[in-house]
Amino acid sequence: MRRLDGQVALVTGAGGAIGTAAALALTRAGARVALTSRSPDRLAGAARALESAGAADVPTYVADFMDPLQVDALARWATETLDRVDVLVNNAGANSPHRSSATADAALDELFRINVTAGATLCRGLIPGMIARGGGTIVSVSSFAVYSPGPLGGAAYAASKAALLNYMGSVNAEFRNRGIRACTVLPGEVDTPLLAQRPRPPTAEDRATMIGADDVADAIVFCAATPGRTLIEEISIRPTVLRDTAEDVRVALGQG
Repeated sequence: MRRLDGQVALVTGAGGAIGTAAALALTRAGARVALTSRSPDRLAGAARALESAGAADVPTYVADFMDPLQVDALARWATETLDRVDVLVNNAGANSPHRSSATADAALDELFRINVTAGATLCRGLIPGMIARGGGTIVSVSSFAVYSPGPLGGAAYAASKAALLNYMGSVNAEFRNRGIRACTVLPGEVDTPLLAQRPRPPTAEDRATMIGADDVADAIVFCAATPGRTLIEEISIRPTVLRDTAEDVRVALGQG
């Protein structure tokens, strides 16, 4: 695989398991990686992990993606402080404990702001600079729930992740002939600490069948490191073993 030496990558949601794994994988591939998260503590932890892997002076920026002004400020910071962004990893995301299709409007609004609008705002802020330098790659982390929506992931979550996939398609349609590649990674269940927040947290046996955060990170680097002539539009990743989630669904709907 082609290396990313000399390229600058910005990873959002860097304090989470997938974000940190992606940042480490990009660093090992030769990129200079900048991190952003809404949690200062998690952001500092991710920066320490990169420094332990050999990165020096890891740039970090705290931003809450619920606030569009903070996302705009992040785009300006990246442009001015990093000088360039060659790879944008739209990984920041959220879910709601309300899994039903009768989800309240407030939960829908929150998920769309974080899962869709924030990434679109960063694209709007960073794509002009990418084009001026000859191109760039945007990798967005969506979800396999796009293809199989239901109560396990939640209606609002699946809808927002589908909107993100659609938006990436629009970016390709508009900018691919100007050197911009928009890639979407759609993982199934990933073994991360966030799963402990589910109405029925997975057991250790459940987790053993899931995708690892490093697996998603490898897919992100694959999208970014392919030659510029090649566009990976979508990668879906699923666990080899499909576990029975019927009980999880019942609990998610308050029926368990």
